[in-house]
Amino acid sequence: MSRNLTADLAADLRTRIVDGVIQPGEKLPSENTLISDFGVSRTVVRAALTRLQAEGLVETERGRGSFALTPPSDAPPAMPGGRPVASTEDRLHLLEFRMGVEAEAAALAARNRTDRQLRALGTALEAFTENSDHPAHAMKSDFEFHRAVAAASGNPYYSDCLAALGQTMIAMPRTRLMTGVEHYARDHFDQVVLEHRSILEAIADGDEAAAAAAMRSHLANSRRRFKASARPSTQVPPAVGL
Repeated sequence: MSRNLTADLAADLRTRIVDGVIQPGEKLPSENTLISDFGVSRTVVRAALTRLQAEGLVETERGRGSFALTPPSDAPPAMPGGRPVASTEDRLHLLEFRMGVEAEAAALAARNRTDRQLRALGTALEAFTENSDHPAHAMKSDFEFHRAVAAASGNPYYSDCLAALGQTMIAMPRTRLMTGVEHYARDHFDQVVLEHRSILEAIADGDEAAAAAAMRSHLANSRRRFKASARPSTQVPPAVGL
């Protein structure tokens, strides 16, 4: 019985984090609040938090409490007036914005990238590929790949823009956090890896048009995946697309 209560509480908190109800860096409800709201014991609450910590979705600091997955610690503060990404409409608007910005950044990266920057892109892609089973690390590696493209453009404004958006510009793929959809989730993840690789190869080849097209295609596919996953489905649970 206790095991089911733990799984239920972990699933509820996981969904809140993935959907952005609990924003990155935001403190989770206290143990006492969770005990009261869910009618469970302190043991159940701690077991659920331990499960989320193992998944990389929650970080607990002694004396302060538990916090949702946070952006990279070296990211600068958000630009003044920066708006949160808290709804489906927000996410779609952000993907449209990123298509315009990042496609041009990719083209410039194909023209201006250095060997060191190309290696950084490869390292980020390798890290992303190796973390299919660890959503927090995959999310960070995904962001690092896009940030490396911006850095390779040679124009610091692209880097500043992505740094200001922060890691939350990468949508957390809910399918990789739910049980019973492993095959669907793996196909989804593998497709994103292929899209990233196409971007990297075009930049390595110095093909500006192909790099821009690969980035635009990737983000257009992300938008399509997100829209599809936002609709109720009888086959898989709703998902947040990369």
